[in-house]
Amino acid sequence: MAHQTVGHPGQPGLPDDPHTRVAEPTPSCPVEITLAALRGRWTTLVIRELLRGERTYSELRQALPALSDKVLSERLAHLSGAGVLTRRRTAGWPPSTHYALTDRGRDLGPVLQALWNWGSNPPPPSDAP
Repeated sequence: MAHQTVGHPGQPGLPDDPHTRVAEPTPSCPVEITLAALRGRWTTLVIRELLRGERTYSELRQALPALSDKVLSERLAHLSGAGVLTRRRTAGWPPSTHYALTDRGRDLGPVLQALWNWGSNPPPPSDAP
């Protein structure tokens, strides 16, 4: 099912799907699934770092120094649960944990680019008083 704002047949860029006429967002809606995966402050920046390649926890902390350990751990657990990244522990002293995007996670690259592009364009001046 599509998000309630999507799915007007005949309009370019919108899916032609009979399930697009929902009256309210549902957890099975592809747009809601995507928004849920991207939820939370810092999530897009963690994904951005992983789009550059596999990173250890320490490398992510170094790349995002204002991000607390607690929030980083929460975001990594959330993204792992959403199927966006994989987590791999390596032996040694000290042991390290490596994070990498899944194919599904890499598919978010163009989504983030589209969000960037949209946000980079200022809104037109309002005609309202």
